[in-house]
Amino acid sequence: MSQTNLRLPEQNSVTLVGRLTRDPEVRVTGKGQAVCRIDIAVNRRYKDASSGEWKDDASYIPVVVWGESANRCGDRLKKGQPVHIEGRLKSRSWETKEGQKRNTLEVIAWRVQFLSKPATEVPEEQPVQAQENEAPQVASQDEEEIPF
Repeated sequence: MSQTNLRLPEQNSVTLVGRLTRDPEVRVTGKGQAVCRIDIAVNRRYKDASSGEWKDDASYIPVVVWGESANRCGDRLKKGQPVHIEGRLKSRSWETKEGQKRNTLEVIAWRVQFLSKPATEVPEEQPVQAQENEAPQVASQDEEEIPF
């Protein structure tokens, strides 16, 4: 059987639970689309095989939220708060002003659920979720540069 005839299912789905490592950064693109950038720390606890001690391993994940969901994240989230993220992985490349090539892998969120109650507000029952009409509005790298 030839490798060229092999059909793989396409799946790109990410689910994460972590805490914000900094306050959200909300910007508006040149086309008026809101975009929010957050970074979350996701911890993994494991037992070291050689010492028998429990250790923690943290991964720091960049997350991008678009549309009205971006505005809600900017209004409601703060550094240290726990969140549940669902989305997809996206890689992108760019060149710095100094000519260095950079690459990153980030999560494009379609759902952000706040896991802590706001101190001064009544808790929101529904998670922040991108609307169907928001998904196609995500600007591609070719259309518009991401403002970060």
